Amino acid sequence: MTVFNLLKIRFTPKRRRFLALGTTAASLTVLAACSLPPGPNAAAIGELPPPITTTSSEAEMALADHLASLGAKKYGAWWCPHCHAQQALFGQDAFAKITYVECDPEGQNSQTATCQSVGVTSYPTWEINGELYGGVQPLEELAAISGYTGPTNFTNQPAE
Repeated sequence: MTVFNLLKIRFTPKRRRFLALGTTAASLTVLAACSLPPGPNAAAIGELPPPITTTSSEAEMALADHLASLGAKKYGAWWCPHCHAQQALFGQDAFAKITYVECDPEGQNSQTATCQSVGVTSYPTWEINGELYGGVQPLEELAAISGYTGPTNFTNQPAE
């Protein structure tokens, strides 16, 4: 017994061929779509901050290396303009070395529970040597807090 008989639909042989071709084409389309590899952002779920457009000098790179060696972390939110300003002070290459923890639940790789357990109450917040420092920190201040002794001729300065 065919599907057409079960549904008690009266189709002429021509209509049956047309329906069968359409169903086969739809099945192939679904099969092809399901077997495609995921796109480049398939695993990246969540909101991202704006890209960092500033460049990093030797001093910013050295400070970022120093902070990374201490295990320093910057906590923030993808939508926070102050967080973005802090990142811009380092420049794109230097900030890539910093451990960034996304606190907003809608952000990419969100770690909201970690932010809460650490005690983050504002963005950005730095954790350096077990102490929390809230707000945008000038690079000179991060250097002093962390005991950095390298070059301090930072090229990226805070917006006035």
